[in-house]
Amino acid sequence: MGHGHSSHAVKKKELVEQDVRERSYVPELLKGLAITTRHFLKNLFVERDPNPQVVDREGSHVTTVQYPEEKIPYPPGYRGLHRLVPREDGQPRCVACYMCATICPAQCIYIEAGEYSQDDAAAESRVIEKYPKQFVIDELRCIVCGLCVDACPKDAIRMDTYTHTPSGETRQSFVWDIPRLLQGPPVSHPSDPWYKRGNSEQPDDSHKEAHTRVGEGLHLGGGNKSVEIDTSKPVAVTKFLKG
Repeated sequence: MGHGHSSHAVKKKELVEQDVRERSYVPELLKGLAITTRHFLKNLFVERDPNPQVVDREGSHVTTVQYPEEKIPYPPGYRGLHRLVPREDGQPRCVACYMCATICPAQCIYIEAGEYSQDDAAAESRVIEKYPKQFVIDELRCIVCGLCVDACPKDAIRMDTYTHTPSGETRQSFVWDIPRLLQGPPVSHPSDPWYKRGNSEQPDDSHKEAHTRVGEGLHLGGGNKSVEIDTSKPVAVTKFLKG
């Protein structure tokens, strides 16, 4: 019992002495300064390795990328900043439907819609009717999630510029409007409405509601009375009763 008590006392004394040494901070402070001085002198006199892959650099311990002189290549999956896609006539494909602004989690897209004049000669304008008078993206608030691209029904906004946000001296320089966003080659699709009809009037084909039987000979309530349906107007959804 006495020997065990003595051993316990020795351990306790060693712990106390170590704690006092650590509280002085002097030994550990000198060790830290020695490491910092060694890296400083090595980086000062040893030639730097400019390999853009920072983790693969050899020789110097400097792993900081000297941007903008040095830039790390973006991965293949990086798409870049936004652009508004133009039509063949140079106007944006955007129809001011507000879907991109609605789905944006950062609320960095602002759209103000306008209407084309009824006497506009362009077939695209007669069909689309609406266009963005203002289309603004605050690139400082954008989180580059790409949801606006997925939500757009007209392929009017893309993130395929493969460019990073440039530097600027004012916040206003990061607020991009239509002249700044409208770039790139024009895009056309066979499904574009101006390729299907010449104006925005009611199409000639009769309107049919989905999952609704349309035609004569419909019997309600088990009777023999037929229901005539006027196909010149939108057909109301009818609830069919079992006879």
